[in-house]
Amino acid sequence: MTQKGLFNKINGNFKNKDIVSLRQFDTKSIYKLFKVTKKMADIAKHAKSSNILKGNIVTLLFYEPSSRTFGSFAAAAKQLSGHTIEIINPTDFSSVSKGETFEDTIRVFEAYCDLIVLRHPEKGAAQKAAEIAKFVPVINAGDGIGEHPTQALLDLYTIYQKFGKLNNLTGLFAGDLLNGRTVKSLLRGLSLFSNNIAYLLSPKQLKLSREDFDDFKKSGLKLIEIENKKDIPKNANFWYWTRTQKERFKNKKNYEEVKNKFIVTKKVLQDFGNKDMILMHPLPRVGEILPEVDGDKRAVYLTSEIRNGMYIRMALLSLVLGKIK
Repeated sequence: MTQKGLFNKINGNFKNKDIVSLRQFDTKSIYKLFKVTKKMADIAKHAKSSNILKGNIVTLLFYEPSSRTFGSFAAAAKQLSGHTIEIINPTDFSSVSKGETFEDTIRVFEAYCDLIVLRHPEKGAAQKAAEIAKFVPVINAGDGIGEHPTQALLDLYTIYQKFGKLNNLTGLFAGDLLNGRTVKSLLRGLSLFSNNIAYLLSPKQLKLSREDFDDFKKSGLKLIEIENKKDIPKNANFWYWTRTQKERFKNKKNYEEVKNKFIVTKKVLQDFGNKDMILMHPLPRVGEILPEVDGDKRAVYLTSEIRNGMYIRMALLSLVLGKIK
């Protein structure tokens, strides 16, 4: 039996591979995905008829709330004439509410479909699901404070679209770096490329864990921790702002102390940004970027970044299901 999950390196061949972590990727695989993504964008933008996934069924098994990831995966399958089984909050609306185990749920739904997209509140749940599923691949749509690989891939694509490269970049990561799975996945992606620098702006309580910090440094990524907006580098290529993850806090008071510590306003962009950068956010935002910034041409979180989510997921589904080589 083939190894699955995290240990299943892509190496340019996506067919029947689980997508659990950015650790599975190399630069060749990322550029191959980007090439297919460009074709998918053309299909979606021009509403072209496509039967690439005709006859395929994708199960969307989401144990946590989701708007963009769930919606874009559903749209991605349907844009390519695929079908979806959509299970939202299975703890309330499926046999999980009757006590069915996670293992049994995965085994049941793999019998009905060709691929499972899983979101789960527990770190490592996607890896576990990939090991349980014997017959279909699993794509990680976010596992607790672990990773969110498809978000990182769409973010890398957004950066690549703007700058035509993924090396020699300077990025600013701001907000909840301790609990933010999108941050960790994007840092992992950037670590695959050379000479990248990441400035980390967060309250002390929400710093990247020391384990993650050391791990990324060993991978060749240069990390610089800062606690003041005045230390934001003027030459940043992109800002990656994130919300404070309220759902990860057991104590509401602790959340209130750190939420919206750093807010992007027009003045902040004017004082610390530059004309060529882009401002990104994985969404949802909860006050950390003011609506007054939305019209700025550098703000891409509601334009190219969000659209790229569907295009990347169209490409992933097509590649993993072996419809495109």
